[in-house]
Amino acid sequence: MTIQAVPYFSLPGTAREAMEFYHSIFGGELTAHTFGEFHAVEEGDPATDYIMHTSIVGGVVTLGASDYDPRFGGGKPHEFGNALSVSLWGNDVDEGRRYFEALAEGGTIATAFEPQVWGASYGELTDKFGVTWSVNVAPQMG
Repeated sequence: MTIQAVPYFSLPGTAREAMEFYHSIFGGELTAHTFGEFHAVEEGDPATDYIMHTSIVGGVVTLGASDYDPRFGGGKPHEFGNALSVSLWGNDVDEGRRYFEALAEGGTIATAFEPQVWGASYGELTDKFGVTWSVNVAPQMG
């Protein structure tokens, strides 16, 4: 078995919606399990239907996510921040543009996807869930 790095998002109650959105863009197999399903909270707890773990595997990207609950986060409040981004790299500019435009739906574009001085087409955005994405595509990256 090999080891790979997987971006894993802690989201404020939007993990299911976010992962369904990413799945619609990138494909792969989507799975999701709730805190209630694993009996991690008492029946009737508001977090019963929150996502304890969800993942997308086998598509363009492998992603994981969960809904944040401070009881499982050492009591700390949820702080999403901008210290992590997901970068898509490749050599097909049209494909890169499709991913960029799909991720930008409902989000905020910081840098338009267009040719850059380093020879790649590049764009950066924050999607509607607060996740920062960059797309860097150059024919020589293959």
